[in-house]
Amino acid sequence: MHSCNADYRTHGWRQALIARCKGLSPVETAVAHPCDATALEAAVQAARRGLIVPILIGPEAKIRATAAAAGVDIAGFRLENTPHSHAAAARAVSLVRAGEARLLMKGSLHTDELMHEVLAADTGLRTARRVSHVYLMDVPRYPRPLMITDAAINIAPTLDDKRDIVQNAIDLAHILGIAQPRVAILSAVETVTSKLQSTLDAAALCKMADRGQITGALLDGPLGFDNAISPEAAAEKNITSAVAGCADILIVPDLVAGNLLAKQLTFLAGADAAGVVVGARAPIILTSRADSETARIGSCAVAVLMAHAQATAIPVVGA
Repeated sequence: MHSCNADYRTHGWRQALIARCKGLSPVETAVAHPCDATALEAAVQAARRGLIVPILIGPEAKIRATAAAAGVDIAGFRLENTPHSHAAAARAVSLVRAGEARLLMKGSLHTDELMHEVLAADTGLRTARRVSHVYLMDVPRYPRPLMITDAAINIAPTLDDKRDIVQNAIDLAHILGIAQPRVAILSAVETVTSKLQSTLDAAALCKMADRGQITGALLDGPLGFDNAISPEAAAEKNITSAVAGCADILIVPDLVAGNLLAKQLTFLAGADAAGVVVGARAPIILTSRADSETARIGSCAVAVLMAHAQATAIPVVGA
């Protein structure tokens, strides 16, 4: 178990993740509709680093024109021609279902369009687990990597949804080498009140962990954001907890809260961020045009580690 008093690490964990991918074989990745320079370059850069083997899926003429305009060489990559973005999303998902690709990567289409195909009942990539998104953040003033979920997929998750969201994040933490992650269930206050549903959900999730319905982590909540990440704030409120003040995973009440928190840390606190969708048959690399190159590469590295952990079925580091 790691210490709450670890030295500050600024922007170092992403390099460690990429280093862990060295020696691993690149993973076949279905790239849905990479029809702008940013999306196409992200796939090519990840390939050059030996992380993925891209399968470019979309209107062939548009992809080739984008590559020519951006000066990107795609000569060595498999290209699947589809008429439009919707067909590209469907084809990308079908390649993952068929085992021809082990990762799915969003190109220049809308997230909703891709996730519609992912979540399709008969043809998608659903499992018994709820699909969710996890941000992995390196915040300069926080002493360890910080995971935030869910800030991109589930708008207003129910208690059952949150159970899956929590377990998805815990499983990812194990793959990343965190043996017993500390999970803080966030709300506006740290006391349970019937007036605030998120505090009731937090209390229920903690009891679920006590009863073995959530495994592999330490949970506490409800906790305010300050109590979750600041030992001083937790002490000021007289909160005695193995989680308070040194959380590894933050579970937000809803998508709006999580999205605002992640973007505030990125744009105001100078945090590096990477993100991945978990809980589906394969990891999904879900980045946006606003993401930096390092964020995209970091997201690919996380997904690659997940794919190899799933493929080998060997107990992951720290699990």
